[in-house]
Amino acid sequence: MKVLFTYDYGKEKMDAIEKLGYDIILQSEKGIVYTEAMQDVEALICYSPFHTLDIAKMKKLKWIQLSSIGIDQVPKDIARKNKIIVTNNKGGYSIPIGEWVVLKILEIYKKSSKLYRQQQQKRWEMDTSLLELYRKRIGFIGTGSIAIESAKRLQGFEAHILGVNTKGRKVEYFDKCYPIHQLEEVLKTCDVVVVTVPYTEETHHLINKVKLEMMKKEAVLINVSRGSIIDEKALIQHLQKGNLLGVALDVFEEEPLSQENPLWEMERVLVTPHNCWISEMRNERRFRIIYENMKKFKEELPLINQVDINKGY
Repeated sequence: MKVLFTYDYGKEKMDAIEKLGYDIILQSEKGIVYTEAMQDVEALICYSPFHTLDIAKMKKLKWIQLSSIGIDQVPKDIARKNKIIVTNNKGGYSIPIGEWVVLKILEIYKKSSKLYRQQQQKRWEMDTSLLELYRKRIGFIGTGSIAIESAKRLQGFEAHILGVNTKGRKVEYFDKCYPIHQLEEVLKTCDVVVVTVPYTEETHHLINKVKLEMMKKEAVLINVSRGSIIDEKALIQHLQKGNLLGVALDVFEEEPLSQENPLWEMERVLVTPHNCWISEMRNERRFRIIYENMKKFKEELPLINQVDINKGY
């Protein structure tokens, strides 16, 4: 059985895949195009080769395993038409992202950027406006694995954790969960709003001018999902009016972020380059999911982390 990998996980791990009975084709995603060697490929292990690789030509392709959590890069029409199973890396990056969420809340509340600038200037000036995370209301839009790992790590701060999901189902580590149609209540009452919902047509610009104006003037906004969930232009205008205590963004509507984008230089905005998922464990966790699914695929068993192409997650 042939499998196409677009990332080399190292000899030991790739040998383990071969021992399962797979014939591996290894090719970098950069500029990858269809060749005759791929005509018998049944499984594709990748992130996003779809700009140059036409999977419609891969007539025997049955399964795509993504190294990402989001699936918006997948050509969904082809996947639907050819009945290709798509699985993602749900849970693979949740721990480092959860740590990053806590870090950014604390950086904003403790004015770290300002104090670091003072250090560079060798300026001794106490700031008496620092805040506590204790008992703050933190709302997560989306209660999947990233939100769960973040909420778990916020337990020690005795924060009040709220979640928003489709139907308001109860989720561990959340004090209360609301259905999406009650998002307004969460935005109005929370001190911190964290965007962790998957990106779909329904969540495009979910946080827009109207939603931003519902939030507290001194609220904190964090986005670790996809940039287009927030209307970036509306956010910039909202900030320019003096709203929001701080914003931490790891994702943007266009990446890399243009050097002309005003977000770079806004004092209350923390910009990182889609980096929150990185840790020394990223390949280890990612490979665990790949290996387990490749065993299941070989044995014709249901795969883990199978996504609904129509829903987008």
